This record gives sequence, structure tokens and C-alpha cells, in this order.
Amino acid sequence: MVQNKWDNNQGNIESGLDQLVYRSNLLGSDRSVANWGGGNTSTKSMEKDFRGNDVEVMWVKGSGSDLATMGAKNFTGLKMEDIRPLLEKDDMSDEDMVNYLAHCMIDAKHPRSSIETLLHAFLPFKHVDHTHPDAIISIACADNGKEVAKEIYGDRFVWVPYIRPGFKLSKMIAEGVQNNPNAELVIMEKHGLVTWGETSEESYHKTIAIIQEAEDYITAKAEAKTHFGGAQSEAFTEEQRKEIFAKVLPIVRGQVSKNNKMLVTYDDSDEILNFVNSTDAKELSQIGAACPDHLVHTKRVPLFIDWDPSKKDIDALLERVKLGIAAFEEEYVAYFERNKAEGDQLVETAPRVVLIPGLGMINTGKNWTAANVSESLYHRAISVMKGSTTLGNFVSLDESESYHVEYWPLELYKLSLAPAEADFSRQIAFVTGGAGGIGSATCIRLVQSGAHVVVADINLEGAQELASEINERFGENRAIAVRMDVTKEAEVNAAIQQSILTYGGLDIIVNNAGLASSAPFEETTIDQWNLNINVLVTGYFLVAREAFKLMKDQAIGGNMVFVGSKNSIYAGKNAAAYSTAKAAEVHLARTIAADGGEYGIRVNSVLPDAVIRGSKIWDSAWKEERASSYGIGTDDLEAHYRKRTILNVNILPQDIAEMIAFLASAKSAKTTGCMVTVDGGVAAAFTR
Repeated sequence: MVQNKWDNNQGNIESGLDQLVYRSNLLGSDRSVANWGGGNTSTKSMEKDFRGNDVEVMWVKGSGSDLATMGAKNFTGLKMEDIRPLLEKDDMSDEDMVNYLAHCMIDAKHPRSSIETLLHAFLPFKHVDHTHPDAIISIACADNGKEVAKEIYGDRFVWVPYIRPGFKLSKMIAEGVQNNPNAELVIMEKHGLVTWGETSEESYHKTIAIIQEAEDYITAKAEAKTHFGGAQSEAFTEEQRKEIFAKVLPIVRGQVSKNNKMLVTYDDSDEILNFVNSTDAKELSQIGAACPDHLVHTKRVPLFIDWDPSKKDIDALLERVKLGIAAFEEEYVAYFERNKAEGDQLVETAPRVVLIPGLGMINTGKNWTAANVSESLYHRAISVMKGSTTLGNFVSLDESESYHVEYWPLELYKLSLAPAEADFSRQIAFVTGGAGGIGSATCIRLVQSGAHVVVADINLEGAQELASEINERFGENRAIAVRMDVTKEAEVNAAIQQSILTYGGLDIIVNNAGLASSAPFEETTIDQWNLNINVLVTGYFLVAREAFKLMKDQAIGGNMVFVGSKNSIYAGKNAAAYSTAKAAEVHLARTIAADGGEYGIRVNSVLPDAVIRGSKIWDSAWKEERASSYGIGTDDLEAHYRKRTILNVNILPQDIAEMIAFLASAKSAKTTGCMVTVDGGVAAAFTR
């Protein structure tokens, strides 16, 4: 149920724009009030123009921003004296409206104003809120919604038949309010709610109160209802669902990534399970979107996988998923062809929402955030369908109008505001030894170029610190941390599974977990020998093997980069165990490259030397051992290594990360089974 969150200590902000920011953030903080990216708010205030004259300015949400997180910079100021004459017009095209409003801006640097700017401008109230509350849209998307609204609000509401946002809708709302002196709200059929007030606080309180009235009415009606026709299927246990999703998600990811790679997430919350397991879910889910704002993120309908979970036939489920996605994409192309206008360009054909009885919901997107948005919006859709079917029957936009909203230039403009994609956008990397010097530099380098990263390390605290740093710098859930001892098969399997359950699969493996030991050959113990072999050979084998299986299941190729050493080809003094393991490691990489070619899986190795700064290995006894073998002190070791290079340089973790990024990128698409040295030039370690 919606709660009134107004805090008088926060609400007493003097600036009209700051009050608007506070009110907008409050409304957006509850997704049952305002969808992600949806809704808009405004305030009208007196401001000084560039000449110092007082002008009436309307501040309105800028296109593409989100009420929950937007700040003052996301609002646009427009001069009301320039907008008001538009009330005399009978009609105006979208293009003309956008161009006209651009001339009304008080600052050309402000963002383009909301699609629904004129809705706010044409209403004579100082503060206006347009939201998409579940309870109100439940009424707006019920076939008897207008009659229900009369029962709840009497003569206090204006009902506006569905029409796409723009000039005409804005005028219809303004005229409807003008013609009803008792009006306190506007319900936009199949769309949302408009409320207002003379102060920011009054507008907020009115919005919440109106929603609460609708919620109370629907709750009372629901007491005698069985939602969605009752249960038809039973959910698997939570542990079973995880095991099944770990098998299903890579298949889904592979199927939806044939043109552009997608990340894939899942949701098995009680709300989702109650819906997908219900009798009416299949039919209801195919009626259409619960709100026009959903369409660019969820498409008109989800893919519903019609299978019987009680048979527990997972192979049959996987086959149905493959067939279902292929059929969905074929139908989406036909939908585009039936409705396209001149100049329309087909967008991604893959489903954004997949519903599976017994399991829950799968969401796809170009990144984790995009998948999360489609997930969040479908929660809203389920809430609306539940409310509408409590009141009557759920209805939606027809196919033609759904298409024209989905491909509406003013909606597509919002998507164009996203940052440009980079080399590793839409890809997931798994970095072992991720908390170390080379590992952390690699994680950051890949994320900087768009990747999502799994920081895998035996040092969980270090991995968590790095993942937190990445998420703070680059955005929510761009990285996760997993504890993994590469020598333990069960931990490797669990870490790979966690990667699948978080992002849907993997594209890049950086086998980088490391250690080093030094001892004269005759003093090398069996424990030292086994430790080097277990970590640098067996550990690399276990990670690569599980990733190889996953990449085969996804069927969209993949890249592995092994971090070897100068010692992979150079017989280092007093380093028999380490050198042997490093040599075996790069040969393992070459054998995997030979096996992986037919699946588009490339495997290459980078061979560093003396990466001292930031290295956990060089903070260990290895540093003293190597210095001793050269007859120098530890403080002189970095200079010693620099002087022995042809280029007279020190090698940094970032240098290795840069080569890893190159080998994992499309720039090296025709290279596999290769070893590349990054050592400043050590003649004894030349590969040829």
C-alpha cells in the first residue's frame, strides 16, 4: 500500500525547483506510484531572465530522466508567456510541438522537456503531478474503469479516453478540468493519473490520497476474489529453482544474443510465482502492456513458456525455451512488418520478459540495469492485471497503437540519451585472482569499456572491496564478488553458477589466480611443487573447463585469456615448480584453443614479467627469494628488473590489463592459441 512519506523538515525548502526535486524523488521512490523513467512533475515560479526581468517559468521533468533519482539539472525551465498562446491552437504535430518548446526554454543547455510538457502548462495550477500508480492504472485498464471511478470519486474526477500523449491529449485534459469545477484528478484511460495543488506539499498529499482511495476500494473488492483464476502449477523449491535457472539462463542468453548480446536475469519472488503458476497467466499475459511507458522496455507481450513443471522434464523445458524464443522473434518481425511506417528501423526482436510456470520470470537487456528495468515494470504489470481483474476485465492498447507507441520517435528519443556502447558492452567477464594487482586492474579496465565483471578471489574481502568500488564508480551491479579457491572443484562450480544466476552467463574468462615460490631445485619440496601445480595448472584447468561448457551451451562464442609469465618459456633459476607450472599453463591454453575454435571460443595467453607494484605475490616471501637469487636487496629489485629489459621500463598491472583487454576484444578476433609478452623486452624470453 502507498505511504505518505512527506517530511516537513525536508519539505520546507524555499526554492521552488528544489521543492520540485524533493517531491519528484518522493513520488519516484515508490515504484507502485511512478514507473522507472515514467511520469513527470512540474512547478511554476517567477524567475529572473537574462535581462533581470521577472518572468513566469514552468520547471518540468526533462525527457529520459527518472523521478526517483533526478536532480535540479534534469528539469527544464520554459517561459509560460511563450507557451500559453498554444491553447488557442486546435492541433499541433509532435515535431512542431517539440520544435516550438525548444524556443521556449530559458536555457538551451537544459534537457529536452517531457513529452507531456503541455499537459502541465495548460493546467492553471502551480504544481502538477502525472504518475502511473498501480491502483489508478488498474482502474484505467479495466473494461468498466469509468464506472468504477464514479463509485470511488463521484464527480471529483475527469475521465479522458485513451489518446497518445501530445498536444491533443494536453488540450483534452485542460478542457475536461475547466469544465468540471469539482475536479481533483484526471484519470487517463489505459495510461495514468494527473493531480495538482497550489503548493508542492499539497500536490504531493493529493496524489497520495487519491491513490489510497483507489487502493482501499480495490482491496475491499479483492476480499471475495480468487486472483488470476487460482493456482494451476506448483513452484519448485528455492534450491531447485536455482539449479534449473542455472541451466535455463545460458540457453536463453544464447538464443536472445544471436544478433546483439544480452544479459539475462531472473526473478522468482512470490508475486511473480503466484502469477506464472496461475490458471489465467497465459491468457492475461498476452493481452498487452499495462501502461504505454512499458512498451519500449517490455515489448507488447512477454514470452510465456507453456510447460508442465510437475513432470520435472528439464530437457523438455530447454527445448520449449529454444522453440519459444524462435517463434517470438519470428512473430515480432511479422508485427513490425504489419505496422511499420516509413523510416522505422527494426529494434531487437528478442523477448524482454519470459514467464515460466514453476520457476518465475526471466528478463533480458543490453546490461543488468536494462534487464532490471524490464523486471521492475513487469511487476507493475502484474499488479495492474491483478487490480483490473478484481474490478472487471483487463484491457490494453490494440496492436497498432502498441506498435506506434513502441516506435514513437518521442519514446525512442529517451533511449537515445543512453551512453554509447563500448568494446565490452553486453559482455560478462570472470576474473580469477580478481582482488590482486593484475586482477583488479583488469576488472577496472574491462568495466571501463562496458563489461560486467565477476571478481573471483580466495580473498573474499578484497574482492568485495573492489566490486563495491566498481559499482560506486560505474553503476549498480556492474560487478559482483565471489569467493573461490581455484583448486577446489565445488567452489569453481559454485562461482560459475553464481555468475550465471546474476548475469545469465559469461563471455570472457581471465585465468589470473596466482602464487609463486622460489627454491633451489634440490630443496624444492613436494608441497611447493604440488601447490604450484594445483593453483597454476589444475586451478586454471577447472575454471577453463567449466567456462568452456558454459560457452558451448550459450553458443555465442567466448574468450579466455591466461595470465602466464616470462617463466612460461624461460627456465627461471631456483623456480622449477613455478616455471614448470607456468609452462604447463600456457600449453593448456593452446590445447583449449585447438578444441574451442569450432565453437568460436578463442584462448590466448599474456606473459608478464616482474609486475611488482600492487601485486599480492610480490608482497609475499617470493620478493625476498627472488632478490636473494640475484644477490641484491628487495629495495633494489624493481630497478634490477627494469635494467634487464631492452626498453628499460617497469611493468605495471595496468600494462597487463591493457593486453588482456586487447586479446579479449574484437580487435584480436582472428587470433587464438597465441602468447604475447608484456615484459619490456627480455631477450631470453622471446617466443621465437
